[in-house]
Amino acid sequence: MKVTQTEIGDVLIIEPKVWGDDRGYFFESYAKHRYTEAGIPQEFVQDNVSFSRRGVLRGLHFQNPKSQGKLISVLAGSVYDVTVDVRRGSPTFGKFVGVELSSAKKNQTWVGPGLAHGFVVTSETAVFSYKCTEFYSPEHEFSVSWNDPDLGIPWPLEILNHSGGGNGVELSAKDKAAPRLRDIDPARLPVYK
Repeated sequence: MKVTQTEIGDVLIIEPKVWGDDRGYFFESYAKHRYTEAGIPQEFVQDNVSFSRRGVLRGLHFQNPKSQGKLISVLAGSVYDVTVDVRRGSPTFGKFVGVELSSAKKNQTWVGPGLAHGFVVTSETAVFSYKCTEFYSPEHEFSVSWNDPDLGIPWPLEILNHSGGGNGVELSAKDKAAPRLRDIDPARLPVYK
């Protein structure tokens, strides 16, 4: 597999080796020893799957305490996947990594604990899968506004608006109410280690 380090030290882009022929394809979506060698030594305790239609945006979410590391894949369709460093004291605080994940590419993102994560669906529908290093804890979950101008994330709105996707993104009530990063009490943010 090919592992690409990003500007944020705890975010990796992973491209598994795919074997294919006229019958289809095969690849390992996770093998502990390979992922440990790539810098992902954590144990996973929960797997999640979501289904969404074009224009649905989920995020930007993080937990503190009980921060989750996430190994992310798209099983069907495509998304624009975003990770934001919200860790107090981090040299990359407020920086983001954005990457297209798709079932066609079979690529993955590793999002280390303490980082905020979100995605928007760019295909008609998408099946999104992620392995977590910590259980979901709603009382410890926080959100950062997806369109925080201080972050400047280039969400692919032109694709969504010009491909039958409507007028942009569809958000949950919780994500609509999410504050800008600078408006979150710093005591609620994870600490960089």
